[in-house]
Amino acid sequence: MHPTALLDLTTELLRQALRFDSPADATVSAFFRKNRGLGTRERHTLAETTYAVLRQRLLFQHLAQTGTHGSTERRFVLLGWAGDARFLQQALPEHEQKWLATAKAIDVATLLPKLRHNLPDWLANPLQKQLDGEGFWALANALNQPAGLDLRVNVVKLKRDEVQAQLQADGIDSEPTPYSPWGLRVKGKPALNKHVLFTGGAIEVQDEGSQLLALLLEAKRGEMIVDFCAGAGGKTLALGAAMRNTGRLYAFDVSGHRLDALKPRLARSGLSNVYPAQIAHERDDRIKRLAGKIDRVLVDAPCSGLGTLRRNPDLKWRQSPQSVQELLTKQAAILESAARLLKPGGRLVYATCSLLQSENENIADAFSLAHPEFDAIGCAEILNHAQVDHAEQLCSGNFLRLWPHQHQTDGFFAAVWQKRD
Repeated sequence: MHPTALLDLTTELLRQALRFDSPADATVSAFFRKNRGLGTRERHTLAETTYAVLRQRLLFQHLAQTGTHGSTERRFVLLGWAGDARFLQQALPEHEQKWLATAKAIDVATLLPKLRHNLPDWLANPLQKQLDGEGFWALANALNQPAGLDLRVNVVKLKRDEVQAQLQADGIDSEPTPYSPWGLRVKGKPALNKHVLFTGGAIEVQDEGSQLLALLLEAKRGEMIVDFCAGAGGKTLALGAAMRNTGRLYAFDVSGHRLDALKPRLARSGLSNVYPAQIAHERDDRIKRLAGKIDRVLVDAPCSGLGTLRRNPDLKWRQSPQSVQELLTKQAAILESAARLLKPGGRLVYATCSLLQSENENIADAFSLAHPEFDAIGCAEILNHAQVDHAEQLCSGNFLRLWPHQHQTDGFFAAVWQKRD
């Protein structure tokens, strides 16, 4: 594609993404479906440039004000360009080349804090209270970088070292994840969706932090387990494999669309112990019929998703204090209903991919206060038992607390309880 045409196309994609009327990944996917002739490199440039702008939107808005030619979105694209720099230069007249060089020469360290951390005030303020100054800036810098690519090995089919060797033979470098015994971290972003390991169900794309949440359940052979908010089923599949394809694993979700996305993944996995079911709400009759019968329940609660800003940077602009407040009520209600499923001695795990205390510690502490029949369990103790290295580094008190800048995972939280006999 001619450089000018690719620049124009990227500008149009960004313009659509900045409307924030749908998630950025959905906008990018829809754009690619309408432009099926794009090559791999062109798709990479389009998507990664869009995400770069979303990550650093406040900074780029400030820098774009100094330009006088072309649209603001075009200047955003020039600042966030993720493709070949020489290719971009071919598309730019001399005045744009000079403006871009001047804008990029500005020392960002001299600018206002909000232009450096690129977070809305309603999010930056609580994070600054949670973390010391150095920790906050380390987190902010990490959130402005793209996430890596983690895989979970389906241990029902292959061992981790076998998968790593096969990837290496195919020219794909990877290394074991530092914490999860199921994980591999792949260098770069190779296309894996047509690789035989993926199509054969031996691997799934899953952040290491998400794998650790599944490990907290310590799923056993022959048990009855519920993934209460299963979504597209990443943790469901990890749990089913941990159960060695035995027992009964219910995958509940209010969204039939999300459960539909689980079906092809489930078929690839080779698991036969998973039972997806759409529920109307957390008090659905299906839930009531299982009350007091379940060994373990995972509540991966609907949340703000702010721990995934490396891969979903639009969330910090699409979420708001009001939307988070609405989630708090939903999270407490779901946790309350999920707890009723457990038999005496059963385990309950509450988890989010949020960074905010209001969605995490506050919900967990309130549940503990209201339910003395549930004993809190330290996450480090569980992870040590699951042979996770350096488990104490992953935890704060009894809770799992994963941070992108410390653990190179998405931001995750988890609390664990056991129901008294």
